[in-house]
Amino acid sequence: MNLAAILGTGAALPEKIITNADMEKLVDTTDEWITTRTGIKERRQAAPGETTSVLSIQAARRALEMAGLTPKDLDLIICSTISPDMPLPATAAFIQNGLGARPCCAFDLAAACSGFLFGSTVAEQFIRTGAIKYALVVGAELLSRYIDYNDRATCVIFGDGVAAGILGPAEPPSGILASEMHTDGQFADHLYIPAGGTAKPASCETVRAREHYIKMRGNELFKVAVRSLEDVSRRVLEKAGVCPHQIDLFIPHQANQRITDAVRERLGVPQEKVYSNISRVGNTSSASIPICLDECVRSGRIKKGDLVLMAAFGAGVTWGAILMRW
Repeated sequence: MNLAAILGTGAALPEKIITNADMEKLVDTTDEWITTRTGIKERRQAAPGETTSVLSIQAARRALEMAGLTPKDLDLIICSTISPDMPLPATAAFIQNGLGARPCCAFDLAAACSGFLFGSTVAEQFIRTGAIKYALVVGAELLSRYIDYNDRATCVIFGDGVAAGILGPAEPPSGILASEMHTDGQFADHLYIPAGGTAKPASCETVRAREHYIKMRGNELFKVAVRSLEDVSRRVLEKAGVCPHQIDLFIPHQANQRITDAVRERLGVPQEKVYSNISRVGNTSSASIPICLDECVRSGRIKKGDLVLMAAFGAGVTWGAILMRW
């Protein structure tokens, strides 16, 4: 069976920057409060005309260019998002058509912040078995559309952004060495949007109650996130027979700098081997890890042969990890 590798990456961030100073004008908060508790200094906000698929197409084109491929080469498109263009059809369909890709399997995947890793793991299975050759996996979120700017616990955290990866067959030792995906629904009400689905269809009442916005129990999630991220990271390392000190770079989901620091310390990974951009982009959910990955690849932080560990935790709750040799 083939190994699957990420052959190209691309990202697309909205131009508008919302700083902590801007947040101070919108809600009862301060730069010091936000920075101390999250590590965030600024985040991006999509313009009214920008949609999830529009930014996804931009990111996908950059990833295809890096991989030396065209949209016609794609056999599979997975869009991981909890902020789609619309409930029906899948945003992946708009991406496929916008790219000019041939008709192929294209679908959305909803795993929140773990989405890019879930999507990459799904694509990996197709590639390893030889069912397909090339897949586009997009992590795309316009969370500003779901933020309640009266709720300081959530509005200061989330930002908009999209990034993509092109996966294809690779010759060992390069490729994905181990991966895991998990979900535990008992914590589903710790991070969710109450209305807009079949449980609570949109109505005047749900709009008045502000139930179409993200609700989060941050303190409860913190402990679960740290424990889950440490556990799944160790599990994929053990699967591949790799010790934490052997990895060259650790890219965790950019949820909260304190979570990143706690997981790093538990794993015993040195600070210089951990990548963080949360201060500049905030929490972009499923786009978080691929944005970091794209920055690392393009800056030369990731080099051929490097062992890269990626781990994420999100609503559901979901968590997962991928270990790959670049």
